[in-house]
Amino acid sequence: MRPTLSAEIEQGLPAPANDRGDGSDTGPTRAAVILPYERQPRSIGSQQHEAAPRAAEARLAEAVGLAASIGVTIVHQAIYPLRERRPSTYLGEGQVAAARQAIDDQRVALVVVDAALSPVQQRNLEREWRCKVIDRTGLILEIFGERARTKEGALQVELAHLDYQRTRLVRSWTHLERQRGGFGFLGGPGESQIEIDRRLITDRMVKLKKELDQVRRTRGLHRRQREKVPYPVIALVGYTNAGKSTLFNALTGAGVYAQDQLFATLDPTMRGIRLPSGRRAILSDTVGFISELPTQLVEAFRATLEEVAAADIILHVRDVAHPDTAAQRADVLRVLEEMAEGANAPLDEGWQRRVLEVLNKADLLGGVGAVPGGAADSAVAVSALTGEGLPQLLETLDARLSANMETVRYAIPSADGARLAWLYRHGEVIERADTEKDVQVTVRLSPSDRARFEQPSP
Repeated sequence: MRPTLSAEIEQGLPAPANDRGDGSDTGPTRAAVILPYERQPRSIGSQQHEAAPRAAEARLAEAVGLAASIGVTIVHQAIYPLRERRPSTYLGEGQVAAARQAIDDQRVALVVVDAALSPVQQRNLEREWRCKVIDRTGLILEIFGERARTKEGALQVELAHLDYQRTRLVRSWTHLERQRGGFGFLGGPGESQIEIDRRLITDRMVKLKKELDQVRRTRGLHRRQREKVPYPVIALVGYTNAGKSTLFNALTGAGVYAQDQLFATLDPTMRGIRLPSGRRAILSDTVGFISELPTQLVEAFRATLEEVAAADIILHVRDVAHPDTAAQRADVLRVLEEMAEGANAPLDEGWQRRVLEVLNKADLLGGVGAVPGGAADSAVAVSALTGEGLPQLLETLDARLSANMETVRYAIPSADGARLAWLYRHGEVIERADTEKDVQVTVRLSPSDRARFEQPSP
């Protein structure tokens, strides 16, 4: 249903006489990345956050990385300090003219503006620069569209894209000024093509939301089934490209796709792990966060993010070697804070107590011992690539899960092997003594498991 970016470029505004190339015959699309930079305080929820604003150079580098991940060739990049946003073009008049000169000189066919443009601003910039223009939201949606591998991921991406595109029909379509007559069942006499397209998009969105509601119900059923087992759930969250999938593979031995690129993971994956005590847990890898994550994506991926809400421990994986690691941490916390707000918020108010920070990529700083704050109670320094610090991480997870467990002693009849095996599966057996009549075991159990074990048989 959704046209590809290259197809949209081919259908866009005409390029000037100097051939810019659209990627169909002359290789990858030539692209420019422009950052309108506003220096302003960062905030989380309603509280002002202590982290400093993200450096312009770091933001530009991130935007270039995002653009490069869709297969375009970056031939120009620039930062434009912004005093105020112009309603018509977002950038100042002189900045628009300077950018056009660079675009013409470099034969650019696509401009990525790292900001949230209105439909009018996007249209006006395309007219000024005579090439395709997309904003940060459109770029992220394009990446998600290419990376989604499961049906659920594709549904979520399509819903987010349609929600975004619905307000941009006036810019994207060339036939919308026409009026179409009809017999009533096609929309009525005189209904404009833009109204028909908007109605079709709305109908498709309604259908997608129903399908995603079914996905959410299915996930809820799976969670309830896991609660019956039950194994504790540990969810990985973090900024995109922080190394979550690499850590996931290192802890589970799985072969989840992990690359040094933004948004390598979109679809949640779960695997079982065994902790040092012998207790089993479920590890969940989720989509990465990013600054100014489009609201359409936050809503569309709500079913995925609910896996985080249901987790017993939330592992916040950070790229501690990144120069903007503090700002990235603030962005992740802001998204989690938003998940905890509102009447139907999936996250409970005490979610902060379940967060454990994993300071990843310690190898880039010289090892675990060189990571600032790596020995704190609320953080563990590791290198998912080399494996350094992973044993300490597993021990910390074990200790956290054991914090609320109760130590009890049972005498199990020797012939009742099923009950004894149940204790080994669901608890941590500390001591065992076998006699002729029974087996004396001292075991640590969660309150819910103890209640289930001690419940009289019907």
